[in-house]
Amino acid sequence: MTAKFILPILMLCLSNLFMTFAWYGHLKFKTQPIVLVVLLSWGIAFFEYWLAVPANRMGHEVYSAAQLKTIQEVITLVVFAGFSVFYLGETIRWNHGVAFCMLAAAAFFMFKEW
Repeated sequence: MTAKFILPILMLCLSNLFMTFAWYGHLKFKTQPIVLVVLLSWGIAFFEYWLAVPANRMGHEVYSAAQLKTIQEVITLVVFAGFSVFYLGETIRWNHGVAFCMLAAAAFFMFKEW
């Protein structure tokens, strides 16, 4: 695969890491004022947008919009699973695994040419 197929995916992975911290990173700091949390989250999300928007623009040259959205959703769950285990200390249960497999099946159908 060439860079035009891979680079958007890598950028979406990084953007999702930023967004996951923007949306859920504050859960370890529940005593902080919500105004501070929101402002900090906006600051983190700013960098997420600088990766996601160009990634989607570049990615749309080789993927359909539906394929890009499917890629993003798969990345979101993979990043969030790691985040919830390693950052928040939560566990992944069997039903989460089943849901992830169903999403993987959805991604298969999205990219399969019939």
